[in-house]
Amino acid sequence: MRPSAIDRTLAALADPHRRAVVELLRSRPRAAGELARAVGLPGPTMSRHLRALRESGIVAESHPLFDARVRIYALRVKPMTDLIRWLAETERLWSEQLGAFKAHVETAPEA
Repeated sequence: MRPSAIDRTLAALADPHRRAVVELLRSRPRAAGELARAVGLPGPTMSRHLRALRESGIVAESHPLFDARVRIYALRVKPMTDLIRWLAETERLWSEQLGAFKAHVETAPEA
């Protein structure tokens, strides 16, 4: 079975360093080197984390016209929107289930 987009998003966000990158990118796009310094990781390690975020679709990579060696990362909206939608549906399901359980318990005869 192929992992769903939600599975890939959750797997990518399971790592605290990747969540730190997402937090940093919330304010603006940033270069890979800037992200590595801010998170406190060596370049090769940050590169692996950025690849995981890129492959999950959470971030997009671009290159400035003046230097193709520089990689700029920015958040993509869709994976997070899909995750929020999934969480809302899951919350609705649990609310319905708990409401039904509460009603059952309240109407059950006492033993």
